Amino acid sequence: MPCLWMPRADLQTVRPFLDVLKRRGNPVPEEGASPEDQVRPVLEAVRRDGLEAVLAYTRRFDAPDFRPEEFAVSQEDLAQAAASLPREDTEAILAAADNIRAFHKAQREKSWFLTRADGSVFGQMVLPVERAGLYVPGGLGGSTPLLSSLLMNAIPAQEAGVKEIAVVSPPGRGGRLSAHILAAARLLGLTEVYAAGGAWAVAALAHGAGPLRPVDVIAGPGNIFVTTAKRLLIGTVGIDMLAGPSEICVLADEGADPAWVAADMLSQAEHDVLASSVCLCLSEQKGRAVREELERQCALLPRQTVARESLRRFGAVLVAGGMDAAVDMANAIAPEHLELMVANPWETLPRVRHAGAVFLGYHAPEPLGDYIAGPNHVLPTMGTARFSSGLSLAVFCKKTSIIAPSPAFAGENAATAARLARLEGLEGHARAALCRRTPPS
Repeated sequence: MPCLWMPRADLQTVRPFLDVLKRRGNPVPEEGASPEDQVRPVLEAVRRDGLEAVLAYTRRFDAPDFRPEEFAVSQEDLAQAAASLPREDTEAILAAADNIRAFHKAQREKSWFLTRADGSVFGQMVLPVERAGLYVPGGLGGSTPLLSSLLMNAIPAQEAGVKEIAVVSPPGRGGRLSAHILAAARLLGLTEVYAAGGAWAVAALAHGAGPLRPVDVIAGPGNIFVTTAKRLLIGTVGIDMLAGPSEICVLADEGADPAWVAADMLSQAEHDVLASSVCLCLSEQKGRAVREELERQCALLPRQTVARESLRRFGAVLVAGGMDAAVDMANAIAPEHLELMVANPWETLPRVRHAGAVFLGYHAPEPLGDYIAGPNHVLPTMGTARFSSGLSLAVFCKKTSIIAPSPAFAGENAATAARLARLEGLEGHARAALCRRTPPS
């Protein structure tokens, strides 16, 4: 398998490879225009022309004969999609939803208040945003409808208490969305679903387009153009994160099955040619066995062309000099998914400092986290796990400070507040504090 092979790896020798990984999410198209240069006109067109622009871009890139009435998916279509779903598919969606809901329900934060002896009350209110927009990727022509992303975004918004949730997803060439995405929306009780993808769909969520009213927060993964649109709209709306291509790092000890390691690496490599799959092992023999399994299993995948290119460009099997060195390299990668495929993962876990999600043990493949375990699969990528977290209820909430001082507190602290204000040259602030020392006339 033509991925990077380093039979003696350490932090110093892998630095060039790590630099490549962290740059891979910002490719410049062959014609030389940056994603930002291409996205800005799209955002402006939708801001200016609304639905007319969304329809034009949809016809140009997704569905040539797209009609205005196909933009907003009807309640009848949602109901029909749910009714037509095979029972096994419905049960799988509901089982995943139950686990995801239980996990995110535990994330709820409460408003809190502190009461002082003088009667003052200070605190914080935790409130949901009024309206959230969710982007659900569908792949080229709807070939990979990521209904799991709908579950992972919609359920935290619902558990946060968001009243209105609008979903956008790119239609296939016939102008329709995946029946599975529509069915999942119906099963979750979502009623606003729109057929639109790409940067124009993100712009429609931010600025509004026809029946789609503007939202307060946009969440959901997408390609480089979707991500660029979200970045350029920060300040107009809130966003969840700037996610890049998928990635996995498997730390495998001598007890790890090479076939399992390779299978888990390929689960990410098949996503995208920009995906990254890395194995950190402790012996050259184990590394060679993993490489052989990658070759054997990749040849059996329907998406082997994508997986092979991903491994060629951003895959690696690295042999560390010991567990400490392997953990150091894992922390340097700061991967979206880190698998501790070791005999005593709970002993290793305290040394992990940077990862979007950590999977413990031989029986914790990444797809369990993607679909059914419950924790969110929208996670930081490209090293951003060093300072950011996965999608949670916090994305859909805002916190408001509460200041209710008693007359005694206001009077006793007026001079101190005024002194601090005058140190900053703000006399109006000082006088507003000082006038509270005496009751109003």
